Amino acid sequence: MVAGLALVTGCTADPVPAPPRDRGVPAGGIRLVAFDSCQEALRQLKTAAKAYVGPWGFGPNGDIRTFGRAERAVAPAAAGPADAMAKGYSGTNTHEVGADEPDLVKTDGKRIVTVSRGKLYVVDPATRRLTGELDLAPGADRFGGGEDALLLHGDRALVLRRDGWAKPAVPERGAPVESPMPNGIVGPQLIMVDLTGAPRVIGEYRIDGDLVDARQVGTTVRVVVRSAPRLNFPHRERATDEQRTTANREIIDNATADDWLPRYEVTAGGRTSAGRVGCERVSRPATYSGTSLVTVLSFDLGVATLGAGDPVTVIADGDTVYSNGPRLYVANDQRWRVLPMLTRRNIAPDPRDEATEIYQFDISGAGAPRYVAAASVPGWLINQYAMSEWDGHLRVATTSGRTWGDKPNSTSSVYVLRADGTALTQVGKVTGLGKGERIFAVRFVAGSGYVVTFRQTDPLYTVDLRDPGAPKVTGELKINGYSAYLHPAGEGRLLGVGQEASDQGRVQGTQLSLFDVSDPAKPTRIAQYHVKQGHSEAEFDPHAFLYWPAERLVVVPLTVHGADAVSKPGPGLPSNVALALRVGDGGFTEVGTVDHTRGTGRPEDLTPIRRSLVVDGVLWTVSDAGLKATSLSTMETLGWVRTA
Repeated sequence: MVAGLALVTGCTADPVPAPPRDRGVPAGGIRLVAFDSCQEALRQLKTAAKAYVGPWGFGPNGDIRTFGRAERAVAPAAAGPADAMAKGYSGTNTHEVGADEPDLVKTDGKRIVTVSRGKLYVVDPATRRLTGELDLAPGADRFGGGEDALLLHGDRALVLRRDGWAKPAVPERGAPVESPMPNGIVGPQLIMVDLTGAPRVIGEYRIDGDLVDARQVGTTVRVVVRSAPRLNFPHRERATDEQRTTANREIIDNATADDWLPRYEVTAGGRTSAGRVGCERVSRPATYSGTSLVTVLSFDLGVATLGAGDPVTVIADGDTVYSNGPRLYVANDQRWRVLPMLTRRNIAPDPRDEATEIYQFDISGAGAPRYVAAASVPGWLINQYAMSEWDGHLRVATTSGRTWGDKPNSTSSVYVLRADGTALTQVGKVTGLGKGERIFAVRFVAGSGYVVTFRQTDPLYTVDLRDPGAPKVTGELKINGYSAYLHPAGEGRLLGVGQEASDQGRVQGTQLSLFDVSDPAKPTRIAQYHVKQGHSEAEFDPHAFLYWPAERLVVVPLTVHGADAVSKPGPGLPSNVALALRVGDGGFTEVGTVDHTRGTGRPEDLTPIRRSLVVDGVLWTVSDAGLKATSLSTMETLGWVRTA
């Protein structure tokens, strides 16, 4: 966490020296240092946090991201899209083959496992029947936001619940009311489920904080959690800002290591044990604020217990996770901390305040990940697809500057960092992409990069990255609308899903585009499929996108409003379908649509389809209402499994 945040406290009371801020630290210059002792760790954390805290706590109105709480063993790689296709089933649409990502549905070809509204369901794709059901929070209603996701290996599933505590059901008269927070822990819950026979819970893990993301390679799962010191800064109605800040610093002075470091509890075999991340497992960069910690946990799905997670903690923030298998990257965007504080003080932001810090971990071995290096690049990331490691280099695409107002000054860039196993060092960059616009989509494919920026039109830039020291823009295609997700579709082809737009930049509904990028100097769009007043979850969550190369089939969920809606359940209601298109050399051919509407007038008639997958020639679509099996050859319904 950049210590420069500490320079803006919003008060004048009891000046506290801010930790040094070295604006000259180059990419690769960020180093982690372990604390000598718990006492020294606590002292330094307090000093940094006191310099940052203001009258409202850690942020102008309490930073909602952290205040009060806080995306491997040597073994066969997890089945990625290419491996799954050879086996006759599609896996989750992931960024990198061999680094699986949590999602609400998984399949290994023998079973389909999905989580919805606090329950886990197991479906046999051969018989098209529900074979197992498990309540993940028995006797309780779901409490809190977030969506469950899971990972699968063999006969075990690991369910990741973003909010791992539940509100107890109303007890019988005279029965005691249980605490909704075991040991006071508020944060993600991991549940290991045995799928042999009737699904059953064989282990649970809870930790303070917020779930950022997770990756699975072989049997090993790495879970990234962001947490914050558990400090309450009460609002004092009749106090001045100076008095409030002084009182908040006193609260920090009285804090203990237990208030700062994440706590966890492990349940297995009917027994629960509790612990806390040890000070010896915590490292700090050269500058930090002490208001946020990132912890990487490791779990082996090949064993029957979750264990303590072998935590590794860095005093930093983390928003985005990317992994190519042997390495894991955690990135954080400084804007959300720097800019609110500067706004509160009416200070113009320095362009260097818009920076993304990236931490690299080696996860190629067994046990805890090994921290390797860190870097800082200007600008901010749109998502994990803005990072990609290839041939020993990490490519990062960012946007910097103001993207709003009448005269935006934003611009986008691609940075190339050498990742030699000891440091991340910038060796090349290309800047000046999309002036006045921001990045909407990025995809790196081997030595090429594709960047979409947008404000009124959609320039698709092709970037030659084969020479890491001299990356260059080789081509540009300007069209209306934009792609929010890009997907490789064979040699020289790129699929895009996003929104069509008018000449003034007003969006007009979902569009799928087929680009010919075989000549990097002259990218062209050879086909477009437009659905007026349509929106697709695939535009912001690539897990909702399915491309099945064996059939050259694209499937995306769609919600369509107004007169253009298809398969409408009733007057004035939107339609929710999965659209299937076949990609030919010259464009798209509509295969058909699938809906989960049964004309009953029941709530599931409005339930959007969320995911689609292929198992042995059958297209399965998934919603909170259930799963539908559809023939790929005829698009006829083969079966329905209700889960709601």
